[in-house]
Amino acid sequence: MKYKIVVDSCCELPEDLANDSRFERVPLGLEVGDEYMMDDESFDQAEFLRKVAASPTCPKSSCPSPERYMEAYNTEAEHVYVVTLSSHLSGSYNSAMLGKNLYEETYGAKQIHVVDSESASGGETQIALKLMELEEQGLTFEEIVEKIEHFRDTRVVYFVLDNLETLRKNGRLTGIKSLMASTLNIKPLMSADHGVIIQKGQSVGMKKTLAKLADMLVSDIGSGEGRKLIITHCNAPTKANMVRDMILKQTQFDKVIIMDTRGLSSLYANDGGVIVTA
Repeated sequence: MKYKIVVDSCCELPEDLANDSRFERVPLGLEVGDEYMMDDESFDQAEFLRKVAASPTCPKSSCPSPERYMEAYNTEAEHVYVVTLSSHLSGSYNSAMLGKNLYEETYGAKQIHVVDSESASGGETQIALKLMELEEQGLTFEEIVEKIEHFRDTRVVYFVLDNLETLRKNGRLTGIKSLMASTLNIKPLMSADHGVIIQKGQSVGMKKTLAKLADMLVSDIGSGEGRKLIITHCNAPTKANMVRDMILKQTQFDKVIIMDTRGLSSLYANDGGVIVTA
């Protein structure tokens, strides 16, 4: 195997790649009340959301250890690429970098490149799929590193959540000065600026906010040609299909992928959240 793509478990992978040997998902830890679980193949979204709803305390997460990343790098693959959550949202990126240092101290130099996605969920997926595409084109490691950093910087991400409390209570909304009360049914439209969560707008009701998301996304990218539209949702397929249709009325993409969120994304997106990247 020439290459391997390591992702943390906030990265959703399409079903056809879930068991692909070129990929390895390194799980984060999830904590709900007194229960600790790993965000791995055993994750059950419905059961997890039930436990979160029943818990009087805010759920939390913990990043993988450097040693766990080091273990993932110990492979016969010549090129290893790593895609992590935004370093502003998690310690996963720092652990991945420390794991690289530990690997090289133990085994010697290896072509390992760690990408801070400056995003999450489908934003990580975008980068992972692009890495696979670039490798299959036969480019050199150095060419791929240069291209993937540029690719990361040209992606856009928007999300609308029914509930922002998990992000707020875990300190992920420190840059947001004020948000309207959810009792008014005002839904904030959120995005990211180099990995930092920002608010881009708001509307009354989910449908209007998703429509604003669609308009802003298309305005940002101009055309979907040469891009993938990736929508991840937490138990909200109707909303995911709705925003897909709103976007596709305005522009077309090379590929459209809709996926349910895994553990870490479900923790922060909460029941009903929708994340869109292009």
